[in-house]
Amino acid sequence: MKLTIKDITLIGMMVAVIEVCKVAMSFLPNIELTTFWLIMFTLFLGRKVALMVPALILIEGMMFGFNTWWIMYAYIWPLLVLIAYFFRKQESLWFWCILSGMFGLFFGFLCSFTYFFTSGMGGSTSNAFYATFTWWVAGIPFDLIHGIANFVLMMICYRPVKAVMQKVKNAWA
Repeated sequence: MKLTIKDITLIGMMVAVIEVCKVAMSFLPNIELTTFWLIMFTLFLGRKVALMVPALILIEGMMFGFNTWWIMYAYIWPLLVLIAYFFRKQESLWFWCILSGMFGLFFGFLCSFTYFFTSGMGGSTSNAFYATFTWWVAGIPFDLIHGIANFVLMMICYRPVKAVMQKVKNAWA
């Protein structure tokens, strides 16, 4: 894939949109537009999003510090992009709402894998499983909020943003 000045500009704009939305909504617990934007960018820009995700993750670490949450982002956001890319031909609003909601619902479970490795270092495997499991279970109320919010945000934003992105894509083509 050849990287052009236009692609670099587009990557910067995608990261900026996600970061602005993230900061603007940071006072809300587990309600975010990152999932929505990564799905939408993947649907309209395809493989080019694979270039944006590492930039997004690196910017996140530089802005908020590098810790276990950053390790989680390093595999969770690429996973979402891969799933969206795999289903990119899907046109159903309900499909994207359910996928977005399920991703939010299982976000904490996916994050908990990091604790298996960080808690198991130098200790027993049972301690690592316990740390992983308890971290995940403690976050289930937030995962419920995350899943419901992702579903609702996709329901509200998908059609209008899709229409605008289609116009922009046609104009840039």
